Amino acid sequence: MFALVDCNSCYASCHQIFRPDLRGKPVVVLSNNDGCVVARSKEAKALGIPDLQAFFKIEQLLKQQHVTIFSSNYTLYGDISQRVMTTLKQFSPDIEIYSIDEMFLSLDGLQVDLKRYGKNIKNTVWKEVRMPVCVGIAPTKTLAKLANHAAKKITQTNGVCLLDRHEKWEWVLNRIPVTNVWGVGSKLGQKLNSLGIFTAHELAKSNPKHIRKMFSVNLERTIEELNGVSTIPLEDQPAPKKQIFCTRSFGEKPTELFQLQTAISGYAARAAEKLRAQQHLANSIQVFINTSPYENNYFTTSKVVRLPYPTDDTRIISAVARDTMRNIFKPNRRYLKAGIGLLELSSKTFYQSDLFQVNQPIKSENLMNVLDSINKKYGQGSSYLASEGSKYRWKMRQQYKSPAYTTRWSDIPIIRC
Repeated sequence: MFALVDCNSCYASCHQIFRPDLRGKPVVVLSNNDGCVVARSKEAKALGIPDLQAFFKIEQLLKQQHVTIFSSNYTLYGDISQRVMTTLKQFSPDIEIYSIDEMFLSLDGLQVDLKRYGKNIKNTVWKEVRMPVCVGIAPTKTLAKLANHAAKKITQTNGVCLLDRHEKWEWVLNRIPVTNVWGVGSKLGQKLNSLGIFTAHELAKSNPKHIRKMFSVNLERTIEELNGVSTIPLEDQPAPKKQIFCTRSFGEKPTELFQLQTAISGYAARAAEKLRAQQHLANSIQVFINTSPYENNYFTTSKVVRLPYPTDDTRIISAVARDTMRNIFKPNRRYLKAGIGLLELSSKTFYQSDLFQVNQPIKSENLMNVLDSINKKYGQGSSYLASEGSKYRWKMRQQYKSPAYTTRWSDIPIIRC
């Protein structure tokens, strides 16, 4: 048996942890640069606040409905997520952190009332972290996903849904659109609809071998999972990314090359840090910039450049990124967004040096280890390249950003008894 524990409106709930006066009230969280709504509390959903809607289009509506607005605070979300995951680990030795707000737990071998166990998980996370969660329990990961969906949508479950018998998950499958099945997106859903498959139950009853020939082995496994046969095991470690991108929209649109080079140097440093974290090397990079599509003479361009050798050295990646930015930059434009992608990644563990080619020196690895250890100990950005600059007038707009409750001494909440 598997349990999927999912945080309810995770980003909005993170803010409500430190603002208990907002519990039971409508809250929305905005994306990078306060661009659009990416998270809503259930009260905001009940008001009909649309998801992924541009903020400027509904700003007046939010204020009229007395909705509390927050800018994204990813440091806070990451820290709360870590606390939730640490709390969940006490309920199973075999876990898979699926996303920032979801974790799979293996419940095999537990001789307990699983419904009561799910309620215990839910209550413990609320007690220790003050994060509301829903729990779905089923014999496969795909069914556990659907059980969690049912726990959110069906009030009678009280946030915990157990699908331990065939007739139970058949009842749920009949009421779930096929596009809500884990691994079935809108495009794949349209193709399935053309075959007369509209519900999860209809997909479960389809011929898996026929579906495999038409689509993929992954969809065949999904059908097996919907019928209670576990074919997708827990993953102890997430698969390494094949590409790493770091892109941001600017709060104040830069017009000068120096500003864009400074920004791209900072993005390169962040991307290189992620690259080292997964023990990979990059062989090439892509740099891109664009103006706002809502302005006249919309301009977008990008360029892929090969690195001198496979590397994870921030200095090398940043230098090549700045040179590339110089090549693609066009003056007399107000740029909205810039970004960098690390491409052709290869595992550092299995990388084989070439005797006749220049390779990354040991000194680079040692220096990067020191850089990462300093930033890990004293906080991200404590040590950085001079090319990243020390003042960011064009950084992201975060007009509604909350305090750093868990990572800054001055922002720690004060409790008066």
